[in-house]
Amino acid sequence: KSTVSSNLAIMLAKKGYKTALLDADVYGPSIPKMFDLEDQMVEVTMGEDGKEYMQPMEKYGVKINSIGFLVPSDRAVIWRGPLAGGALTQLFTQTKWGDIDYMIVDFPPGTGDVQISAIQQFRIAGAIIVTTPQVIAVNDARKGAEMFAPDNMNVPLFGVVENMAWFTPKQHPEEKYFLFGQGGGLTLAREFNPTLLAQIPLVQEVGEAAE
Repeated sequence: KSTVSSNLAIMLAKKGYKTALLDADVYGPSIPKMFDLEDQMVEVTMGEDGKEYMQPMEKYGVKINSIGFLVPSDRAVIWRGPLAGGALTQLFTQTKWGDIDYMIVDFPPGTGDVQISAIQQFRIAGAIIVTTPQVIAVNDARKGAEMFAPDNMNVPLFGVVENMAWFTPKQHPEEKYFLFGQGGGLTLAREFNPTLLAQIPLVQEVGEAAE
């Protein structure tokens, strides 16, 4: 999810849109690592209203904030639901985002307090469900899709992205190996009637770049 969120935000910025990326995974933030900002700490300044505001990091034209900029990367974040929801609210409302066209929110896996808190407090334009092809991964992604669905939180589903859909060796670009099974993303899309937006192959260089 974090890889898809990061690349989506960078793509929008490259197209000229004012883009923000909020890392809502307060338990295991990975966006700082994705952007090679892991050891950075946000600057806090006083606003005209007398409140303190965080200055987002900016890289590749994307404004970024994450709990990872507030807690050392080698320290575990152990919070109960209300604390996690409160931290997310601060990231949303106490960051000097400025004028933006799109905000991409990278949610944690599952259907926990963080997602529910965000949906209840803020207007979410739509959700993209990210899964890998395995049956277990699709089952987890299905729960997320059900949470956003009209019968529950009523957040529009823009579509499904199937990550790690297959592996193609660099030396044999015409070959595809379905290491994690096949068709999981399409199955999920058919169940909830959104579009299968993309199938992204497993690329060794992407994993190496994130190290």
